Amino acid sequence: MNKRERVMAILNHQPADKIPVDCGSMHSSGISAITYNTLKKELEIQGSETKVYDIPQQLAIPEDWYLERFQVDVIDLARVYANEPNDWKEWELPDGSPAKIPTWLRIEQQGKDWVCLDEDDDMIAIMPEASLYFDQTFWPLYNKQPKDFQDLQTHLDKIMWCHCTDPLWKNARDPDFFSTLRQSAKQLHEQTDFAITANYGSLFFELSQWIFRNDDFFIRLVTEKNMIEKLLDKLTEIHLERLEPFIDAVSPYAQVIIFGDDLGMQNNSLISPAMYRELFFPRHKEIFKYVKNKSNLHTFLHSCGAISNLMPDLIEAGLDIINPVQINATGMESEKLKREFGKDLVFWGGGVDTQHTLFYATEQKIRDEVRKNCEIFMQDGGFVFSQVHNILAGIPTKNIIAMYDEVNRLRY
Repeated sequence: MNKRERVMAILNHQPADKIPVDCGSMHSSGISAITYNTLKKELEIQGSETKVYDIPQQLAIPEDWYLERFQVDVIDLARVYANEPNDWKEWELPDGSPAKIPTWLRIEQQGKDWVCLDEDDDMIAIMPEASLYFDQTFWPLYNKQPKDFQDLQTHLDKIMWCHCTDPLWKNARDPDFFSTLRQSAKQLHEQTDFAITANYGSLFFELSQWIFRNDDFFIRLVTEKNMIEKLLDKLTEIHLERLEPFIDAVSPYAQVIIFGDDLGMQNNSLISPAMYRELFFPRHKEIFKYVKNKSNLHTFLHSCGAISNLMPDLIEAGLDIINPVQINATGMESEKLKREFGKDLVFWGGGVDTQHTLFYATEQKIRDEVRKNCEIFMQDGGFVFSQVHNILAGIPTKNIIAMYDEVNRLRY
């Protein structure tokens, strides 16, 4: 089996020759640029450039040496963009190690802090001194009463998570973007045997929080539900308009379309199943149905936290794949998830706990946890290995190597 065949078998809940491995095919299965540099030094990698494609989370693009060393089976379509030298500029990571960031980003130092400015000179993000990540600082409609949402796209452009985008979407407004995207996807499909993911982005729950600010949004969910419904309707309109050419461009060549909507926290979902069912389920269902009617792409949702109480509705909405499978959150134990939802969902993640095990455990304990979770999730297919969310800054390189070596040792 080649990489793409292996992943496709798993997505169809069929056995494969080995467990597919992911690192960096989306924005929650990646590796911190700081840790990436440490790993390069440890493995004596020469002639490498650390490119940060996700500024808020400081994630590095996994290069060929990484994909080969750790037997990664999946890559992000966005890697075909921003390959010219002038697309990148030198930068220094918080630990002082070198990296490159996209040229179009306005990242400036103010005092001891780093800030990101947009075209209007508004500060939309900040990485304070001694911090490792950027935080959003500008919420376009915080504490405001919009009459309608006709200017919503303008507001979205000023959100950190939309403005500091990956190389693919930076070009989205070019007249020839989608034709170029199609050609690039075709080239990647024909010249490699990787499974290909197409990262679309956030849908409703996340974008609404980034527009209003988290606390403001949750208050409005209760006190101004009609306004929130109008916002969600406008977002649906924008997504469907954008999805049509996107799917047309990528669907012949990619296997997975990735959406994001963080619905959980450590101990519970952020909203009740009843509220999800009323406000977000119909919109998710419309988006997933549209994808399935227009393509053979598998629908993938990133949602952190304890969301097992929402999974029946997500499945009914048409979801195929869930990530990052936060096995240390309440009700998200690997045995429970596989038993209750394994026939309907592919688990993309959940291979090892990143918050505790990967950070602090011995190499043997990491191997033991990887083996335990893989043996549970790999039954009857339906499992792509990734750690729970990103490999964070400061995680020991020996632990990362132990994780990958153990999963690549296992066979179906």
